[in-house]
Amino acid sequence: MAADEAALKALVRGEMSVTCNEDGSAEVRQNLPPEEQVESAAARVRPLLLQEEACYYNKVLKALNHFDRSPQNTDWVRKVRRLWQARVVETSTREADYHSMVTDTVTGESAELDDLRLALAWIYGDVVHHDTARRQEAALLGLQERFRAAVPLVAWIMLHTTGLLNRIRSLQRAGRLNLASAVFEEPVALTSTTVIMKATMRIAPVGTLAPATAVEPLGPEWKVLLPPRPDSREATAADSAEEPLSDGPTP
Repeated sequence: MAADEAALKALVRGEMSVTCNEDGSAEVRQNLPPEEQVESAAARVRPLLLQEEACYYNKVLKALNHFDRSPQNTDWVRKVRRLWQARVVETSTREADYHSMVTDTVTGESAELDDLRLALAWIYGDVVHHDTARRQEAALLGLQERFRAAVPLVAWIMLHTTGLLNRIRSLQRAGRLNLASAVFEEPVALTSTTVIMKATMRIAPVGTLAPATAVEPLGPEWKVLLPPRPDSREATAADSAEEPLSDGPTP
């Protein structure tokens, strides 16, 4: 998802298609990414939403202001902080993008939530599964409605996370920051899930003590495990072929 900035921006805009029929009915269609992709993205950006986390978005902005007090950086920080507060932080004065309303015609129960509260109910109630109050608040509106609200929010946070990283890189190149190179070089995602390790296999009698550290030499009782010789494999295969498959009658 993060590799396609244009697609992320389309998700932020909540693009959809509307088909109007001659009978006056209409179909509104919205294509969203697979739920597993959005769950993975939400889990990765979630720490930026939590004030107690070291990488909380506003904490990072405060740190950038501390290290670079130039007017250009101060204006940038002020701008993105204002955008973040308006989009992500729940306040009584926040203007919602939309509200969802539903009524159960059997029980008479009704619910109404704005897009942010719906999105946070999906992140904290469906993905993380610990905020039961948010989950219950949005339960009547259903999983699909919570997910539909969460996708634009997650995509928006991803874009601003990338923008924040690029700002940090820019300040590092300009000498405004003095971060260790490992900060930018440490892998954060696997490029392959096939694990290949070069090793020497050794075996010792049961009860032999293992080395206390990775560099401690092995004793003589640890023998290198070698593959069986070709002739021994053939003999084993031949022996197996002569053994009966079962004690029952042969069909």
